[in-house]
Amino acid sequence: MTSVATQVLTTVNAPYGANLSAHQLAAMIADPKSASDYSAPVFAFFSEVSPALQKQFVAGMMVDQVQVGKVASQFSKLSGYALPLAA
Repeated sequence: MTSVATQVLTTVNAPYGANLSAHQLAAMIADPKSASDYSAPVFAFFSEVSPALQKQFVAGMMVDQVQVGKVASQFSKLSGYALPLAA
């Protein structure tokens, strides 16, 4: 696992008692169901991980950036504040 993935997973897993792998998180940040399910680890990714680290994770995991932007936008609307990756 890369240091980027380790840093991201530490941020999104620990506070919520989650145990997501990098691949699971990568799938979830591109899945609109994450927003409708109010996934805390996914919201933590978009709100607590630095924008630079978010971009590195998305690129490193080869996740569709457009889809990630759509999911970030959904979380942005739900939370009421702008998120860096929101499209």
